[in-house]
Amino acid sequence: MFARFDCQAVLKRGALVLTMLSALAAPALAAPCGDDGAGFSAWVSDFRKAAAAQGISPRALSALDNVQYDTGVIRLDRNQRHFSVSFEEFIAKRVGAGRISQGRAKLKQHADLLARIESRFGVPGPVLVAIWGMETDFGANQGNKPIFQSLATLAYDCRRSEFFTGQLLDALRILQRGDLSLGEMKGAWAGELGQTQFMPTSYVRFAVDFDGNGRADLIRSPADVLASTANYLRGYGWSGKSWENGANAGALAGWNKAGVYQKAIAYFASKIAD
Repeated sequence: MFARFDCQAVLKRGALVLTMLSALAAPALAAPCGDDGAGFSAWVSDFRKAAAAQGISPRALSALDNVQYDTGVIRLDRNQRHFSVSFEEFIAKRVGAGRISQGRAKLKQHADLLARIESRFGVPGPVLVAIWGMETDFGANQGNKPIFQSLATLAYDCRRSEFFTGQLLDALRILQRGDLSLGEMKGAWAGELGQTQFMPTSYVRFAVDFDGNGRADLIRSPADVLASTANYLRGYGWSGKSWENGANAGALAGWNKAGVYQKAIAYFASKIAD
């Protein structure tokens, strides 16, 4: 999905850290990357200096104090084949009868909230509930991996260094602005956070405080989770009420580029609406 970062010219230790771009423009750090853990500690040291120059506080940067190169994360990154299945196989695992029943119950339980979200963001409730169910089984399986270690490992790794460097910087921004505490910043192996699995840059860009408690909490607040998901889809061009017959396909592609996943969201939303 993302271009491989060309690191051959910067493998030598002592290469200078260059400019980080802003979070909304996919910030990048030009520093040594590596295909094993040999240079990881030096990379983290350089990254900390560059992040501090971008306004990240010492308190936030302390999240990197104990991160280590994680070979398990690298193995998972190299073994992403879960979308090479048929639509029928995919929905059999992700959209079974039990989850459809739960989805209908969630749609009823949060009817007033979903109506307010649709009024503000234009995205209908069944789509949001479908994404919620498919991503984490309605918040039950958010992941428990400390994301700073995962993101630092992937940012140092040469395959997608620029992309994950930006994600790591924005994870620090989430911590710094107080949306989540360090202990709460646990998620999936690639750094996804919350009940609908936002990457940190998407969190910074689209997360909203819909319950009015002063922070965008995608870990525990269904109001923030569902409203932020709607804001994300609107940011990728969602328009109108329909999700069937290819309507809003571009917005669903913005959520997940895998065609089988997009089709499954529409299928699940239709089952919930029925």
